[in-house]
Amino acid sequence: MRELEERIRREALAVLPDILRVDMFLNHMIDPVLLEGMGEEFYRLFAPLCGRVTKILTVEASGIAIACATARRFGVPVLFAKKGLSNKTLDKETYTSVIHSYTKDVTTHVSVARRFLGADDRVLIIDDFLANGAAARGLMDLVDQAGAQLLGIGVAIEKGFQRGGQDLRAQNIWVESLAVIAQLQPLLFREPS
Repeated sequence: MRELEERIRREALAVLPDILRVDMFLNHMIDPVLLEGMGEEFYRLFAPLCGRVTKILTVEASGIAIACATARRFGVPVLFAKKGLSNKTLDKETYTSVIHSYTKDVTTHVSVARRFLGADDRVLIIDDFLANGAAARGLMDLVDQAGAQLLGIGVAIEKGFQRGGQDLRAQNIWVESLAVIAQLQPLLFREPS
């Protein structure tokens, strides 16, 4: 998606050789026009799934806005995995998985209420970043626990120089990325595979 790539070129900060900050337009302060365009692009990329998707699944918090923009196009609800175990507002009956955040270097439990994800669901995962694939694998684990069907994974920004996307595609999982970064310093993009 050219517009996203241009925003990354103009505004994003490569703070380490493998960490990219996009908090100025995507995951702290959010540009709603860009967000709507991203939702439209995911809808275009996953058009064959129209009428099949029953839920968009993401993880809190950075993926929620992108998931909402996408879900609006598909006309389905967004379900986000909540972080942490002792959440007094979360149902006691949950599916739980463990995700290691590459950027924050922390491991956390994520959960979704069983009443919101079931065997009759057909799920499209949407998230902000794909690096090593830990978040995607954790969300896929939740889908598996529920007996639901994973239809695909969409990410705003894929770090193509890390293995996550490559590993998921090797498992025959449909992965679409709006921007694929081949290298952070200097900032180089490549077309998604």
